Amino acid sequence: MIMKKALPRLLALSVLLACAAMAQDQEGTINPAPPKGVTVDQVIQKFAEKEKVFKKERENYVYTQTVKVQTLDGDTVDGEYQQTVEVTFDDKGRRVENVTFAPQNTLQRVSMSREDFQDIESLMPFVLTSDEINDYNIKYVGQQQVDELGTYVFDISPKEKQMKSGHRYFDGRIWVDDRDFQIVKTHGKPVPETHKGNENLFPRFTTYREQIDGKYWFPTYTRADDTLHFKTGDVHIREIIKYTNYQRFNTSIGKITVNYGGSKVEELNPDPLTKEDIVDTLKGGTPAKTMTEIVKKRGVNFDVNADTEQEIRKAGGDTDLIQAIENNKKS
Repeated sequence: MIMKKALPRLLALSVLLACAAMAQDQEGTINPAPPKGVTVDQVIQKFAEKEKVFKKERENYVYTQTVKVQTLDGDTVDGEYQQTVEVTFDDKGRRVENVTFAPQNTLQRVSMSREDFQDIESLMPFVLTSDEINDYNIKYVGQQQVDELGTYVFDISPKEKQMKSGHRYFDGRIWVDDRDFQIVKTHGKPVPETHKGNENLFPRFTTYREQIDGKYWFPTYTRADDTLHFKTGDVHIREIIKYTNYQRFNTSIGKITVNYGGSKVEELNPDPLTKEDIVDTLKGGTPAKTMTEIVKKRGVNFDVNADTEQEIRKAGGDTDLIQAIENNKKS
């Protein structure tokens, strides 16, 4: 965030450090004992490898990202930036971002810097992969219960000698699920900041992840509630970022691959489809028209009854698909 020079107002506000977001957690005390049955280095290696897989997999999902940045005078919002983006793919399979909501920016006391947008895009949904762990100091803190999850807690900070000009880094704490070895929560701040000349400061934030498709812990909610201490005065900042409607772009049934737009069907497997194949693929974003084409080529191994038809329609099927299933039952 960059302070706008035209407004000399001075505010005396306390640092909140995302209290509202942190209050959502039911956290136990931190047990400093080492992990059982695995070394700290092995935990780091495991979660870094899982994070690399997660980072790659998230690129195969479409989702909605909503951003709200506010400045507050006491409890009153006196400026706001909002944007909603649909992260999806075009008909050639290229990743695109479509802005669907962007009201007028009313922020008066600060302006959004290039680094702010970088942080929203890539740092607040923080990922620490095996390709990046050498850029950070990683210190084991202990074990902690977060809601129903057992977690390993680590403090991380960028190695100054490894920091590259123009790159953004995370300085804070991460919580790693002790079963899936994936980061489930982060709390910290983006660095570096600029304190000399044209100040560029950033709030501390907390990002929560949820398990998507029973496999991957994807970021779903980020909140920052902090006071930025500019030389000309303090500014209370609140940010809320939500990531919703995750759907996988590429869906596979056996050896069939269907892209989200339904324009690619390849490597047909001769095995008949099950009801679960059809329902899961429809839920993954495959259009009913494409699913109908697949059914005609592979057939099905089940009969359609009222309950089955209702389930398929609920997943996104239509009358043509139901008719294709009825006409292509294989014994």
